[in-house]
Amino acid sequence: MHEFVASAARLKNEKGISAMDLAKRLLDFGFHAPTVYFPLTVHEAMMIEPTETESRETLDAFAEVLFRITEESPELLHEAPHSTIISRPDEVQAARKPVLKWTAECKAEA
Repeated sequence: MHEFVASAARLKNEKGISAMDLAKRLLDFGFHAPTVYFPLTVHEAMMIEPTETESRETLDAFAEVLFRITEESPELLHEAPHSTIISRPDEVQAARKPVLKWTAECKAEA
């Protein structure tokens, strides 16, 4: 087995930090954002899926970054990611009007 589901429910209740906030902030540290809100039976779920090719050092760095992120201000996390062209797209709009290819206009809208 190579995956597990963690819950950010306690962070959400105590600090107002959601699983989505954590996932988006991980992007700023060079980690792929985990799947969030799945399964639906776990509140504030994050599915972490490291492959067997990940080194112990990479897994330790991931855990270290997660702990570091939980100490950051909720305001900083609500605006994450900070290192990508698009921070947080409108997911409803993206589902209704998907952009299926990149164009110069897409970059200008970001």
